[in-house]
Amino acid sequence: MVSQTAAPPAPVESAAPTPLPVHAPGELAALAARHGLTVSGARPSLTSYIGQLWGRRHFITAFAGAKLSAQYSQAKLGQIWQIMTPLLNATVYYFIFGVLMNTRNGVADFVPFLVTGVFIWTFTSSTITAGTRAISGNTGLVRALHFPRASLPIALALQQLQQLLYSLAVLLLILLAFGQFPQPSWLLAIPALTLQALFNTGVSMAVARLAAQTPDIAQLMPFVLRTWMYASGVMWSLDAHLSGGRVPHAVVVALDCNPAAVYIDLMRFALIDSFTGEQLPDHVWAIATGWALVCAVGGFVYFWKAEERYGRG
Repeated sequence: MVSQTAAPPAPVESAAPTPLPVHAPGELAALAARHGLTVSGARPSLTSYIGQLWGRRHFITAFAGAKLSAQYSQAKLGQIWQIMTPLLNATVYYFIFGVLMNTRNGVADFVPFLVTGVFIWTFTSSTITAGTRAISGNTGLVRALHFPRASLPIALALQQLQQLLYSLAVLLLILLAFGQFPQPSWLLAIPALTLQALFNTGVSMAVARLAAQTPDIAQLMPFVLRTWMYASGVMWSLDAHLSGGRVPHAVVVALDCNPAAVYIDLMRFALIDSFTGEQLPDHVWAIATGWALVCAVGGFVYFWKAEERYGRG
């Protein structure tokens, strides 16, 4: 008997996958729009963005409070450093500039003059420094959650404002100790600080975008702030050094319009009796308001324009 071997079954040819239709970019955009699809992380309109920020107002205040509480949590003195830091800076500046360099010569009430300048300058410098870390220091939060990124620099600016309020309590005690008693002019500190807070927040948002794109900005900022401090009359009277025609007029105008110097002088004018209106530049309130509005609006719009790029790359 001859055994017969069954022939192997013929291979079944698999059907070739049907190629997906190729669409031009414009057709894809139209297709997505037709089905209600939007780009992930796309920048919202400016009005919608403002509405989102308002909806996150409780998050902003809570985040600012948490940052303020955690700032000195590892230090034994804790929150006392919120007051001690600017006070120690003022002490160092007094001995270096007031005693060794004798910048107190010709400046009435030099200690209130100096301490006011240091505390108000610290508010600006700390807010801008915090802005450089607003995005890079919260990368995990930015990448994990969807929220308007402007919440971060605004919250950090609010944190610095809260810290300033603690410092102002010490400043008022120093003013009282040196014979500066409450006057109606002290109420001018409220609009002056409000304008300064708007200015600081706007600059902080602009710096936050720059630092998110170029991390080297955070390394450069201390040198910029130190130079700016020396040009802002924190430790000496700009009015006394600019008088007499020894400085070119263009330099005088630039220093008079220096926003940090303007806000410091307004606070000195409000709190110190011997600092009179003659030591203020012309149209000082208009200058202060202009800087606050231009920087607050401009910084906010500048930050918003890069909203979809934060936390990527």
